[in-house]
Amino acid sequence: MTADPRSILVVQTAFVGDVILTLPLMQALHERFPGAPVTAVTVPSAVDVVASHPAVARVLPYDKRGIDRGIAGLARMAARLRAARFDVALIPHRSLRSALLAALARIPVRIGFDRSAGRLLLTQSVHYAGGDHEILRNLALAAPMGLAPGGMPLPVLHPGEADLRSVDAFLRQLPGGIDRPRIAVAPGSVWATKRWPEENYAALIRLILEREMPVVLVGGPGDRELCARLARAAGSPLLADASGRFSLTGSAALIARCRALVANDSAPVHMAVAVGVPVIALFGPTVPAFGFAPAGPRDIVVDAGHIDCRPCSIHGGNRCPTGTFDCMRRIAVARVLEEVLARAS
Repeated sequence: MTADPRSILVVQTAFVGDVILTLPLMQALHERFPGAPVTAVTVPSAVDVVASHPAVARVLPYDKRGIDRGIAGLARMAARLRAARFDVALIPHRSLRSALLAALARIPVRIGFDRSAGRLLLTQSVHYAGGDHEILRNLALAAPMGLAPGGMPLPVLHPGEADLRSVDAFLRQLPGGIDRPRIAVAPGSVWATKRWPEENYAALIRLILEREMPVVLVGGPGDRELCARLARAAGSPLLADASGRFSLTGSAALIARCRALVANDSAPVHMAVAVGVPVIALFGPTVPAFGFAPAGPRDIVVDAGHIDCRPCSIHGGNRCPTGTFDCMRRIAVARVLEEVLARAS
């Protein structure tokens, strides 16, 4: 590109965690081109984390599995983008649909990865460096625009005043109130094979509670049943269940009040990084080399070590291919507790 853009579109319609890892790119674009508003296209579930970010002027929800599904929905969204007359689109999501959306919107400069399923629809492709962290890969998309950020900036979430008030009201009702140190536990995941066994979480929670350290369960509406079972198993007033209670930025505000987060390889890991809270991330079917490990200074990935079938998928799956689930079952409760205690002091 030879001229600065007047308006920029970022298309990231993958999962919430992927959207959070795209925030450093949006921040870099905003800092380099302050006169060019950055608009983001995301799935509805991720709108919350982007809309509150000061680098983003507007968020357009694309409900690709709901009201916007199919060719008709794609055409409607493309027409909406075409009317906005964007100068450039950056497309971290490597799907054909995302590239097609930008092409149908007639955005003149369309930058994506050379491993995108829609790479033939791009005007410029950037090498997808498989060994890099996802944050760095996303930032590389801005290289054709003259950006070369130094280091690896972490994502930052910006919970609003309403989020902070609702979290404070929730914490005031708990033993010890707002100021008592807590450990956040997020036991859920979209993918079944990424979930540390429920009995392991129950055992970990009991050991934390035995040390008079309160625990708060974090998750979305889909995690309510799992969290309710863990709360019943704990049977302690020192455990609070916040699953399904808050928005994404509200959950981030809650995590920010905690000493550490224990979670599977899932969105809460990246939420904790984005509010500066140490993470103990439990990786099974996936590995940090894929580029999605937490990147904060006190974060750690705990896994079962070498297993012949690991990794089996970049995303995880709904069933273990070998039927053993060894990659998650072999993560020892004692090891996770050790890392929790190291960060809770």
